[in-house]
Amino acid sequence: MKLDSLSPEHTVELAIGGMTCAACAARIERRLSKLDGVEASVNYATERAWVTGSQALDLALLISTVENTGYQARTLDDLNDEPQDRSIDLERRLTLAIAFGTPVVLLSMVGGLQFDGWQWVTLGLALPVALWSGFPFHRSLVLNLRHGETTMDTLVSIGVLASMAWSIWALFATSAGDIGMSMSMSLTGGEHHLYFEVASTTVAVVLAGRWFEHRSKRRVGDAVNALLEASVDEVEVRRADGSVVAIPIDSLRVGDVFVVAPGNKVATDGVVVDGSSSIDMSMLTGESLPVDVAAGDLIVGTAMNGNGVLAVEATRVGNDTQVAEIARLVMNAQSGTAPVQRLADRVSAVFVPVIVALSMMTTLAWLVFGTSTEKAFSTGVAVLIIACPCALGLATPMALFVGTTKGAASGILISGPEILEQTRIVDTIVFDKTGTITTGQMWVTSVSVTDGRSKPDMLRLAGAVEMSHQHPIARAIVDAALQEIAGGLPPVSEATNIPGQGVSGVIDGVQVEVRTAVAHVDSVETCVDVLIDGELAGTIFVADQAKPTSAAAIAECRALGIQPLMATGDRRSVAEVVAREVGIPSVDVHAELSPADKLKLIADLQTNGRCVAMVGDGVNDAAALAAADLGISMGAGSDVAVRASDLTLMRNELTSVVDAIRLSRRTLRTIQLNLLWAFGYNIAAIPLAMSGRLSPFVAGVAMVLSSVFVVSNSLRLRNFS
Repeated sequence: MKLDSLSPEHTVELAIGGMTCAACAARIERRLSKLDGVEASVNYATERAWVTGSQALDLALLISTVENTGYQARTLDDLNDEPQDRSIDLERRLTLAIAFGTPVVLLSMVGGLQFDGWQWVTLGLALPVALWSGFPFHRSLVLNLRHGETTMDTLVSIGVLASMAWSIWALFATSAGDIGMSMSMSLTGGEHHLYFEVASTTVAVVLAGRWFEHRSKRRVGDAVNALLEASVDEVEVRRADGSVVAIPIDSLRVGDVFVVAPGNKVATDGVVVDGSSSIDMSMLTGESLPVDVAAGDLIVGTAMNGNGVLAVEATRVGNDTQVAEIARLVMNAQSGTAPVQRLADRVSAVFVPVIVALSMMTTLAWLVFGTSTEKAFSTGVAVLIIACPCALGLATPMALFVGTTKGAASGILISGPEILEQTRIVDTIVFDKTGTITTGQMWVTSVSVTDGRSKPDMLRLAGAVEMSHQHPIARAIVDAALQEIAGGLPPVSEATNIPGQGVSGVIDGVQVEVRTAVAHVDSVETCVDVLIDGELAGTIFVADQAKPTSAAAIAECRALGIQPLMATGDRRSVAEVVAREVGIPSVDVHAELSPADKLKLIADLQTNGRCVAMVGDGVNDAAALAAADLGISMGAGSDVAVRASDLTLMRNELTSVVDAIRLSRRTLRTIQLNLLWAFGYNIAAIPLAMSGRLSPFVAGVAMVLSSVFVVSNSLRLRNFS
């Protein structure tokens, strides 16, 4: 399954090549957005551009626009192994930089290794490092000059070229080229110095940082990539005559019945029409335990079938499947800009020109105050190199990339980066009851009889009459009867629906009526009376139970500083019993609400200064989900609810709500820490370099270690549990 096939109408996804920093992404985004009717978002971390238009997009124009900006663009169909090719290119350039640069550093730093003419050997070794290994930086510099802009690579390229130019001039025009010359190394630089080791190490350490960053991004995307590539190529479809034919997955249509053999993947979303088995949905939900399924159960494409054979009717295919929806949500989350990034973007826009100016001013100032030309030059280059804001450019996209990908692998889908801010300030969470706090499935808890009949017989009669009805209570009675009675249920004649009361029918000449009574005051059970020939013969008790994890999840919400409330359309007596069971006080229960009432509840809470999250799974929750500051839908809920929400949970457990909030807050904290480090590093390091206390070599190492810190800190999100 290709990502571009998942894009909505009039949206194109492109793979972008040649970006070396976040400023490159911003430049491409600006150029694409200047096209008429086009809105673009470019993500440096994912190396993707998402272009949306009000009408059909001209793909050739989009690609040419990117290429005219100085970068490569291609559709994902043409991508092939581009990420691997880039990795190989980085490895080759880095390998040469290390192989040739290491002797340059050793000869420059260790006096005992400096044989006669050593400096000319370092020239020969440093040239290919500076020119070939460093070519991506110089190419970026040329692009920057062409567009009148600057990026992080501007600083690297200027620093490397300046170091090489100075050193070559010194070799040919000063005593530095004399045979027998020796040079000492210090952390702050020195007099009569050549800077071949600065050029070599700067290229090597920056390339090493880029290679590490690239490999990290590829590894962290494995979970989503595996999910996207998990679809099958062929599917076995059962025809009307009972024959089974293998067809391409693209030919499968809604309504087709396909067969899933033991150990095979489910081809697409559907409902089981025959057979029973257990399926592994861990790739979609993060849930390690298999789920038992039988006729009537919904299953999701890419799930792994267990030991049984299943016949499944396709309900969603192609772009409409849950896997496609996951991919869209993840891409949307990774392509946007978090509010916390706005300050970083504003700073980055002016940062590089300011640093170039500071470098020139530093060099001139040292010359004016009478220091040597070598020292002044060394200090200016150190300022250029140590100030490279690579860490600033990676701070947000890398953490966002890791966090959203980790979430997708755990069944938590974040619709956009702005959602992270909302999870931080939410102080109230409103839970729907049925299907959210409770299982949403009725089941028979007990049976009582009054006329001497047995409990199985009572279920047999009630189940037979309810067989043709789809009400949740009817399904619960039928399921209980089928489990209790061997040989099936008896036939029913004169079946009649009694509006607002129940159903009736004739079985073996006896008139049987099943009527819903009222809920018990102190329980969630609903009483269903069974009448035979007009006389009460027994009562069946049916209930919707709270999920086993609901109470613990609600307690954890309180631990996070969030007040839980319940909003339901059910009767207050039922709602309050469920609320007591899961730890919600009666005063926080809002019952007998219509969808409009739920919407008003959200609005009233917001009017009172609350930041509200809403958790639901049904169509009746959609308006409240959309109105809430943070809408959270359970993945098994309706499509309308999912589309109206900000967070989608693939697991139908309330503990996933807590996990989603914790992961979002953790991702936001990681971004904030990354930005704090990036800003703090530059604030502290630039004055240190201007004061002449750091050599260009040490400055280069410190700059790369800053980026490594940001990437490593972001990767810690992979350990979130």
